[in-house]
Amino acid sequence: MSHKTIHPDGWLPAKGYANGVLTKDGTLHIGGQIGWDANKKFVSGGFIGQMKQALQNIVDIVEAAGGSARDVTRLTWFVTDKREYLSLQAEVGAAYREVFGRHFPAMSMIIVAGLVEDEALLEIEATAHLS
Repeated sequence: MSHKTIHPDGWLPAKGYANGVLTKDGTLHIGGQIGWDANKKFVSGGFIGQMKQALQNIVDIVEAAGGSARDVTRLTWFVTDKREYLSLQAEVGAAYREVFGRHFPAMSMIIVAGLVEDEALLEIEATAHLS
């Protein structure tokens, strides 16, 4: 089996990249997800709304590959506003648990000057291991 591109049903096609790539050994690499929905429309709700959508996008890709949120082993967050993120810690935790429950993979956060999509306040990439 060669690597398999993972794209959830009903999502508009990705342009120039893959949402997910499943390797022969069951490692699922998930490209950076932002706060837009399957139709590439940004959700409302500012940072928290975009964060929840990006996390849900990750779960949707993992599920399209046959896994679940518990299979995610790493998240890398790219955030454009450190102060906003820090000021919303309680809301961040609550929103995270709504999508991922009490599953906490290894995580890193990088503060960036901007993202390709101007409306994006954050981007999250992930790795999952499917058996």
